[in-house]
Amino acid sequence: MKTSSNSIRIGIAAAIIVGTIGWLAYSGYGANKSYYVTIAELGGMGDKAYHSQLRVEGFVQPGSIEHNGPHVTFVLNEFESHSPKAASGRLLTVVYKGSEPPPDTFKDDAQALAEGSYGRDGVFHATVLQAKCASKYAPAQPGAQPNAVPAQPAAAPNASPRAAVVPPSKPAS
Repeated sequence: MKTSSNSIRIGIAAAIIVGTIGWLAYSGYGANKSYYVTIAELGGMGDKAYHSQLRVEGFVQPGSIEHNGPHVTFVLNEFESHSPKAASGRLLTVVYKGSEPPPDTFKDDAQALAEGSYGRDGVFHATVLQAKCASKYAPAQPGAQPNAVPAQPAAAPNASPRAAVVPPSKPAS
């Protein structure tokens, strides 16, 4: 039985398409792979730290943020500043040079995730920066009063100041 030349052409085209998709999937997987490490683990990675795409998480050290246009230099601490362990936490200097400015939630004590590479100079060079809100639930200070909650709900923005809700009256008997 003889195969037609059309069948051979279709088979070759299908093999090229499948091969191209496989090659793109394999090469894309390796290029986008990044290791998630803590600041403590970064120090123990050895030479692998200098040749890998990394993601490092920590808390922004209060007073360490220096803006230079869209670029930012700051220090990540292993622990939040109001934690008793903060003084002994490992620190990492981060230089962020991304295409976008830092997020609005990027402030002192915010939990931040920097993605980039670790340089031999001991500085982490980030190209992506993400930040969570700083903790709103800090430990209460001794003797401090809790925030007061308003007793009445705020009026609706469209409500007239003279408008009042009058309950229906009962019919006289």
